[in-house]
Amino acid sequence: MSMRNRVLLHLTVGGALLAGMAGAQAANLGFLNDTPISYMKQRDVDSIKKAVFAALDSKQDGESVSWDNADTRNSVKIDATVTLAGTAKDDARTCRDTTVVLNAKGQSMTLHPKFCKQGSGAWALQKKP
Repeated sequence: MSMRNRVLLHLTVGGALLAGMAGAQAANLGFLNDTPISYMKQRDVDSIKKAVFAALDSKQDGESVSWDNADTRNSVKIDATVTLAGTAKDDARTCRDTTVVLNAKGQSMTLHPKFCKQGSGAWALQKKP
């Protein structure tokens, strides 16, 4: 994965996390502070990104991979299921919808990121319109 894609993915996840936490505090929704993503450290983010990109490259639609943070030295156990939900091709561009279910401390959250790549290039997280 290119450094640019790593930075973009990290900034997207980080920005969403910060925005969500700030909004949660403002709306008195402090329970959002205990969502699985709030327990993730940078090593967890890096590790799950590898699992997602490996799934994008190797799994068929409908197939899933499991991930956990056992090797990241995080004291909070986090696990996830990454499922490839659908693939669309348009000329040399390929896009894949995914479903990521994160679990930590009895909480679960579901994310639906979409990734696209041009030809044999690197996968890039797509912003939602």
